[in-house]
Order: sequence, then C-alpha cells, then structure tokens
Amino acid sequence: MFYYRVRDDIHLKLLELQDAKDVFTLTDGNRTYLREWLPWVDSTVTVDDTTAFIQSTLKQFAANHGFQAGILYKHQLVGVIGLHGIHWGNRSSSIGYWLGENFQGNGIMTEACKAAVNIAFGEYGLNRVEIRAAVENHKSRAIPERLGFQQEGICRQAEWLYDHYVDHVIYGMLAADGSIDS
Repeated sequence: MFYYRVRDDIHLKLLELQDAKDVFTLTDGNRTYLREWLPWVDSTVTVDDTTAFIQSTLKQFAANHGFQAGILYKHQLVGVIGLHGIHWGNRSSSIGYWLGENFQGNGIMTEACKAAVNIAFGEYGLNRVEIRAAVENHKSRAIPERLGFQQEGICRQAEWLYDHYVDHVIYGMLAADGSIDS
C-alpha cells in the first residue's frame, strides 16, 4: 500500500476501490467548479464511473507506471494527485491534480505537488517531471511556478474542453534541478 506523509495534516494515500464513493462524492459536490478545467467531469456520473477509474489506476500502480493518490487533509479526502504514467525510456512523467473548491487556499495542493515531485525523483528515479495547465487556469499554474518549475512553452489548442480548445502551458523540472525542500 502507498501512504505518504506530506506534513502532519496532509497525507497521500493510494486510491483503492473502497475510496470510490468518497472520490465520487467529492467530484459530484464540486462538479461545476471542476468542470471549468477538467474534461472528464461530465463522463463521471456514477460511483461505478469512479470505480472504473480507480481500477485503471490500480493497474497503473501494479505495472510500476506511477500512482493516483487521494489527498487527505485532516483525515478527509479533499482531492486527487498522481503521475500520468511513466515513460521509462525517458525516465519522465507528468503530474495531474485536482482539489475540492472549499479546500483551496490552504497550501494543500502545493504541498501535495511537492511530495509528488519528490516521489517521482526519489522513489521512481525519474529525470523529468512536467506539469501542464491551461493558460487561463491561473490557480493551477501558480503551483509549478511556486515550486520552481521552468516554463518551457505553450502548446496551442492542446486540449478539447467540452466546447472549445484550450492552450496549455508546459512546466518542467529535472532531477538535476535538485529536490524540492520539504
């Protein structure tokens, strides 16, 4: 089992099947908020959809291609963070994350991302980690900027978001850049 202490009040826990109801409830309760930037929200309409997602992430973890973890804040599930698979030939991955609206502004996601980066470099031995965010998603972009990622460029029309394309900013960090202070 994967369980990682970020700080006294924040932990990362590998998503397991018994978490499906809690993850779905958090998603459903933040549907309008999350939908602004996440393309999968409309296709997550039942607990079974979340169960299928978690099943796929357990296969990802078992195959040593990264993880998807629940973010626990004061023992409550408040979001999800993980590696979007690992490209072992290049020793690289990207981090994806989301947080319930009511938990914004507490430094939770910055700390969780810092932990994910340290896991990627320290536990997995990766060389490169990316974070991509829509150009206009300033809250999401602030996280890699705070953590010292380099802005490397913009991919035009990188993602279809319900009824329009959005451009993505690509942020990168290399193992050679040094670990992020805990």
